[in-house]
Amino acid sequence: MRSPDEHIAALRPKLVAFARLQLRDNTAAEDTVQDTLVTALEKHDTFAGRSAFETWVFGILKNKILERFRQQDRYVAWQNDDQSEDDALESLFQDNGRWRAANRPTPWGDPDQILENTAFWKVLDACLIALPENTARVFTMRELMELSTQEICQILDITETNCWVILHRARLKLRHCVEKGWLA
Repeated sequence: MRSPDEHIAALRPKLVAFARLQLRDNTAAEDTVQDTLVTALEKHDTFAGRSAFETWVFGILKNKILERFRQQDRYVAWQNDDQSEDDALESLFQDNGRWRAANRPTPWGDPDQILENTAFWKVLDACLIALPENTARVFTMRELMELSTQEICQILDITETNCWVILHRARLKLRHCVEKGWLA
């Protein structure tokens, strides 16, 4: 059986990767993970085992990342001024909101098999990293950190409508990227 120190050290690469994705700053990610590891070691005796140890440590990391967001004096401008990006997204759909035939998503196959494939996860990670910073932050807060839309809006000081638009764009971009990197 591993000691708490060894168990925590084994989690470090995953923690750093997650923090980098959220914070988009290697130094901030390393600092946040270091704070997380110190807290996990200090509070290890309070781990009650109601969840997996890894889940517990990631919960600490999520809270540390949220603290960092709250401490920042300024946020990235959330309104996207790039009209060409809006036009590109709009061109995927008909006036009635349905997919244009040429842009309709292709089937990915059996979801269970795809989720077990490590190559898929590498492509998805690369696609997440390629998202614009604000888009990736909102998407990962919602889908990976499992925060509610209200929590995201409060933390980032954005409107709910803006949050849903950012999530929609993130999902479209991720789907396009995954299709290019995985299905092509």
